[in-house]
Order: sequence, then C-alpha cells, then structure tokens
Amino acid sequence: MAESAVFLWEGTDKQGKKSKGEITSVSPSIARAELRRQGIVAKKVKKKTTAFSLSSGGKAKPADIALFTRQMATMMRAGVPLVQAFDIVADGLDKPKVGELIRAVRNDVSGGSSFAAALRKHPAYFDDLFCNLVDAGEQSGSLETMLDRIATYKEKSESLKAKVKKAMTYPIAVLCVAFVVSGILLIKVVPQFQEVFRGFGAELPAFTQFVINISEFTQTYWLVILAVAGGIVAGFMAARKRSKALREAIDRIALKMPVAGTIIEKSSVARYARTLSTTFAAGVPLVDALNSVAGATGNSVYTKAVLRVRDDVSTGQQLNFSMKSTGVFPNMIIQMVAIGEEAGALDDMLDKSASYYEEQVENAVDNLTALMEPMMMAVLGVLVGGLIIAMYLPIFQLGAVVG
Repeated sequence: MAESAVFLWEGTDKQGKKSKGEITSVSPSIARAELRRQGIVAKKVKKKTTAFSLSSGGKAKPADIALFTRQMATMMRAGVPLVQAFDIVADGLDKPKVGELIRAVRNDVSGGSSFAAALRKHPAYFDDLFCNLVDAGEQSGSLETMLDRIATYKEKSESLKAKVKKAMTYPIAVLCVAFVVSGILLIKVVPQFQEVFRGFGAELPAFTQFVINISEFTQTYWLVILAVAGGIVAGFMAARKRSKALREAIDRIALKMPVAGTIIEKSSVARYARTLSTTFAAGVPLVDALNSVAGATGNSVYTKAVLRVRDDVSTGQQLNFSMKSTGVFPNMIIQMVAIGEEAGALDDMLDKSASYYEEQVENAVDNLTALMEPMMMAVLGVLVGGLIIAMYLPIFQLGAVVG
C-alpha cells in the first residue's frame, strides 16, 4: 500500500472563488478526486517537499495549544468555517512546527474526519480530556462554546503550572549559582592564597586549614564529584520515571514540605476543581468526568483520592461525602461542592472553588518568593563570605602580631 503524503493544491470552491490549501493523500489523482468530492476544482496539485514530522523540530508547548484553542474559539464564534479557521490560525503563528501540527489536523478534518478524531492522531499534544471535550462539543452542536471553555481551562491550568514552577525554580537556581561560585573559589582562588600562606612559616587557623583541605580535595577530584553528582541526578530522574512507587513516595513527601507543600496541595485542589468544572459543564457524566480529572491533579496522592471518589460516586454516594472520606480535600471545597449539589449548580461552585485556590496559590508563591530572597542571599553570603573570611583570617592575625 502506498504511503500517504501531503499535497499543496490551488483551485476554486463551489462559489467560484480562488482557494488553496493542503490535503493528505496517496497520489495527486486521488487528491484531486477527494477535492472534487468537497466541491473544489483543483487546478494545481503538487507534493509538499517537507511533510509533517514531529521529530524534525521542536515540540509545540502546552501554552501553544492553549493559544491555538483560544484562536479557534474566537474564529468559530465569529462565524468562520472550521477548515478556514485552521488556515487562518496556522498562517498567523510564529512557530513553524505548531503551524505544521495545525495543518495536519486541518487536512484530516477536510478529508472527512471529525475534529476530535483528527486531534486523537496527535496524543502528545492533545490528551484524552481535550479530545473528549471537543467530541462532546461536536456531538451537542456547540463546538465554539466548548472550545471557549477548553481555552479558558488550558489558560488557567498553564498559569497555575507557571506559578508553581516559579516557586520551585527560584531556590534551585540560587543554590546552583552558589554551588558554581563556591567551586570556582575552591579551585581557582583558594590555591593562590595557599601559595602566599606557605611563606608565613606559621600554623594556619583551623578554619583556614579546613577550607584549604576542601580545596585540595576539590582540585583533585572535581571531575569525579561532577560525575557522581550528575550520575545521582540522572539515576534519580530515571528511577522516578520507571518506578511508580518512588513517584508516589516523592508526591507524599512533597505535600508534607513546609510552605512548598501548601502550594502543591492547593494547586492540586485547584486543578481538580477546574478540570471537573469544565468537564461537568460540558455535559460529561460525573463518573466519566472524574476519570478524566484523576490524571489532571498533578499529584499521585490526589490521583488516588479522585479514583476512590469516582468509585464511591458510581455506587450512588454524593460527591461531597466521597471527597470528605478521602481525607485529602480541604473542608472549604467539600462545603462548596455540597452547596453545589444541593442547588444543582455543581459546575458553578467548582469554578468558584478553582478560582479561589488559584488565587491562594498565587499569593503563596508571592509570599514564598519574598521569603526566599533574603534566605537565599544569606546562603550565598555564608558560603562565599565564609570562604573569603577563611582566606583573609591568617592575614588579619599576622597584622595583629606585627602590630
């Protein structure tokens, strides 16, 4: 069987207007036949020189997918036909690979596939939740409304991820800088002072001798130290990727960390509320919605809790009771869910809860950043300042003796 390829075409549509685009087919003649079936008279069909390939360049980031969804929602709300909306959005993007991804989806849709089916061919970019929501929108005839909801969901999710990443990245970056600066001082600067101290002919202070010993060890084994450190990090990342038990243990420990644990907990609750609100509002049955929500919490402790909630709800138990029985959800969201269930406005209460916890995460990140700045400066001061004091201590003592 011949392999499919992407063909560029130019022609006229049913109204006689000039049009052009791309289509996936096995040959130019079959491509022309497919275009005729769509009401397009193709005047020129030629094979695209560089076919779509995810391995040939950088991946589209989640933020790019959120932007694509928002633009598609805007186009469809304005009355632009779906296939034409793909072309407009793809042509307006700065990243070629994202444009190729969108055109690949567009070609499948123009070839007769549903929007959801076309998205499912690219699971690395469109997860099950995304595809299921688009499918629900197509089935109900409210695709533009659903795309708007998905866009809002993706935008808020990415904003939340960025805030949590900001909280975790800042101290790690400062500690890495401190490690690099200390290494340079120990390998390049301390040996210069050591040569000067040899001419003193006197016993060095204990602190200075301790730093010199560390410097000598670092000079001798710095490659080994780097290799061991790199091996530990790489081994940990590989083990975390392969071992489910290790990931779960790390997630449990993360929730118990001071300050950072609170941020992770609130972000997981916010993701749970936001995802469940979006899926439930889309008309997805609660049990099915909880299936999609479980993988979106970002923490295995909450993933297990949501799956337990799903099992309880499937037996007829109310959502707020099953959430309370897990022991991991804050009392506030449980009460909000209870009110939502009683009033028949569960999606609205979940949306309000998500907004509340997202705001809590933002405030916690700002407070943590403000707290970490002086702490990190203190760490840098102790490390770098300690090394400098250790080097100048013999000179101070010599000055005192001479004086």
